[in-house]
Amino acid sequence: MYVVKFEDLSKSDIGIAGGKGANLGELTQAGIPVPPGFVVTAQAYEYFMDEAGINDKVMSILEEIDINDTKALQAAAEEIKSIIIESPIPNDLVVFIREYYNQLCQKVGEDDTDVAIRSSATAEDLPEASFAGQQDTFLHVSGDDEVIEYIRKCWASLFEARAIFYREENNFEHSKVYIAVVVQKMANADKAGVMFTVNPSTGEEIALIEGSWGLGESVVSGDVTPDNYQVDKKDNEIINVTISDKKVMYTNDENGTSVKVDVPEDKRKERVLSDDELIELTEMGKRVQAHYGEPMDTEWAFEKDMLFLLQARPITTLGDVEEATEDDAASDLGQVLVRGLGASPGMAAGKVKIVLDIDELDKIKEGDVMVTTMTTPDMVPAMKRASGIVTDEGGVTCHASIISRELGIPCVVGTGDATTTLKENTGVTLDGKKGLVFEGISETKEEAPVAANVEAAPIITVTEVKANVSMPEAAEKAAATGADGVGLLRTEHLMLTSGIHPGKFIADGREDELIDTIADNVQIVADAFYPKPVWYRTLDAPTDEFITLEGGENEPREHNPMLGWRGIRRELDQPEILKCEFRAIKKLHEKGYTNIGIMIPLSQSPEELKKAKALCSEVGFEPHKDVDFGMMVEIPAAAIMIDEYIKVGIDFVSLGTNDLTQYTLAVDRNNEFVAKHYTEEHPAVMKLIERTIRKCAEAGVTCSICGQAGSVPHIVEKLVQFGITSVSSNTDAIADVRKTVARAEQKIILDAARKRIE
Repeated sequence: MYVVKFEDLSKSDIGIAGGKGANLGELTQAGIPVPPGFVVTAQAYEYFMDEAGINDKVMSILEEIDINDTKALQAAAEEIKSIIIESPIPNDLVVFIREYYNQLCQKVGEDDTDVAIRSSATAEDLPEASFAGQQDTFLHVSGDDEVIEYIRKCWASLFEARAIFYREENNFEHSKVYIAVVVQKMANADKAGVMFTVNPSTGEEIALIEGSWGLGESVVSGDVTPDNYQVDKKDNEIINVTISDKKVMYTNDENGTSVKVDVPEDKRKERVLSDDELIELTEMGKRVQAHYGEPMDTEWAFEKDMLFLLQARPITTLGDVEEATEDDAASDLGQVLVRGLGASPGMAAGKVKIVLDIDELDKIKEGDVMVTTMTTPDMVPAMKRASGIVTDEGGVTCHASIISRELGIPCVVGTGDATTTLKENTGVTLDGKKGLVFEGISETKEEAPVAANVEAAPIITVTEVKANVSMPEAAEKAAATGADGVGLLRTEHLMLTSGIHPGKFIADGREDELIDTIADNVQIVADAFYPKPVWYRTLDAPTDEFITLEGGENEPREHNPMLGWRGIRRELDQPEILKCEFRAIKKLHEKGYTNIGIMIPLSQSPEELKKAKALCSEVGFEPHKDVDFGMMVEIPAAAIMIDEYIKVGIDFVSLGTNDLTQYTLAVDRNNEFVAKHYTEEHPAVMKLIERTIRKCAEAGVTCSICGQAGSVPHIVEKLVQFGITSVSSNTDAIADVRKTVARAEQKIILDAARKRIE
């Protein structure tokens, strides 16, 4: 078995696919969103080495190496890599690789699709060893000839100097470590990073997330100091947000290759992840940890608002939870020279050795403190000799942090200026828990008190500004913004977090349990906002989101789920689920939560609205009389026929501009080839929005917007001019949207006043 698709692999296949490949297969089988791909197996590598007749020659070179002689180690590594790269691959193996690559291209609908080619050693990503960064990764590889070329380069990277050193130090026999190669469709990330499902330094049940712009290589390598977020997994409370100055990012140039570029000035200090994205990531982390049954180290990417996991492996170094003490708040270690992030706990002292080039590694002697811009895998031999590590760049998930924790060496990362502030051969003490580097031993200085925030007068607008809420845990924070209600309460996450397909509840005769699950979660949101309105959107889950749930194995596999069996069209085919939702909202109304309204998603015909209202009546809950009943406008048909919907009867409408735009323009917003054509400001989209708002205003129907367009200032100005009733946005944008709405309203008043004067 020389080549295997992800969907045919599981975590038990490390011997075939290596750690990375086996885990990608496991994630794929678990229904976690993973870009598709295949693995060129360890058996293929073994076959190549045998057929080329080079195995004995390579092993004889390894037997002569002194791994502590850095220059000799590097020379031997280069010799072995040259032997591998210059050896031909057997023709039958070449045919296999070409065929699987062509199948991948067909699957994603792209000719010569860009792929990432990553090493996956058979001793990699094990519970006892991470092998972080030991072998190579190649990005934006395109065409079967290039794929074959870079697979061979991945094989050769099994014998990088750093990899040889690591295996020797960890007592792995070179002859028993094979390498598989992962070939995976590139995720052209807008933002990416790393998530530990627990705090790797303390073991606390806190998701530790780091992210930056572009591809995740900048975070993993430590080229950038990423934003750092901490989310309490018990209630999804975001307990820490640290925004960094992100100077560089990786992206693809016009030739399709990965390049490091400067981050645009206006984005360097901009927050990368919104509250909703953090919660989405945390929920994904919970699912992955629950699936594996242990804390995990994951790599993630958002591509056009879609979350993908690119890798998952057990966290290899977990510290014990430490309780803060009074001694932690005050120290006698003296003057703080530099500050950074505590990446690997512990105290270390020694002479500063500044390393700005790989050729300077020999200066690191036992007990020195290595100070560098950022460590690379080639520095591991020197890191082993150091008593502590300090870096200018990087976060607590970067290479320096992971390796330092694995080696048990205190580490401070992301200081910004350690290589220029600290002086060669001076003595320092570093605290790897607090992220501080001290000079001498003296009392720490108290930090100046932070000035209290002065609350500004609240902004009052006629046009309401509401919140989009995906999860009950986010409700309290959303309400604290002063939002005028919830313009969109998504049902899908309530279902996904239960882990059970709603159809299974019904099939098992557990309708009451499903009703309670919905009601209990919605009540949390209704409580937080009462008496302000909360618009509950009934279930709108594409089939690929529910296939991973218990009982979801019978979900159909659709070529394009976004255009498939979802929204009200699905709920009318499965009316028992919809009736359970209606009963849940009815139950809450009977408890006094009359601020909850119901809206149906993705309707293309007024007949669907009629049928949905009839089902609501069947459960003894009368639309318009007992509960406000509305609809989403996400399909051009609904916007064009809005008059007909109004005749059938609706209390409110919410424009879902994300779907409305892609359906109007025939642009899949998740497809990087056409994403440049996606814009809510296309005249056709704006005409549909304007028509809907004006028709609703004429009929006295409340009209809101909950798509991305509601967060774009100059579009919001137009919406207010059209007469929109409310704008609903993500929690982190509410303050800015309210300012925009206020300015738009003031401009309308001012323009009207000027016309009267004229």
